[in-house]
Amino acid sequence: QVQLQESGPGLVKPSQTLSLTCTVSGGSITTSYYAWSWIRQPPGKGLEWMGVIAYDGSTYYSPSLKSRTSISRDTSKNQFSLQLSSVTPEDTAVYYCARTGYCSGYGCYINLYEYDYWGQGTQVTVSS
Repeated sequence: QVQLQESGPGLVKPSQTLSLTCTVSGGSITTSYYAWSWIRQPPGKGLEWMGVIAYDGSTYYSPSLKSRTSISRDTSKNQFSLQLSSVTPEDTAVYYCARTGYCSGYGCYINLYEYDYWGQGTQVTVSS
């Protein structure tokens, strides 16, 4: 059973960088052909796919967030991380990490129905 757990600060000041880590157990983040994403849900809104790091280390980002987003991984710890720079109150959301089922390619990664394992989510508030 794959388990994902988000961790990081719950409060970030405007203009700072939001940093979150997802720790994965029960499966390796380097196993073909799974991919590992960050997805968020602002209050009162739907889920928003932010970006992904695939089993081979390749990354893809939402065009609307690409200039501010970076996803990396530490294979020795079986973790992957999100950095979102220059945050504003509009970045306040519940942030989830999640894994796709067996799939490959951008069209698969942005389809939220492809995700079979999710973390419980972590609330991040951007406020001074």
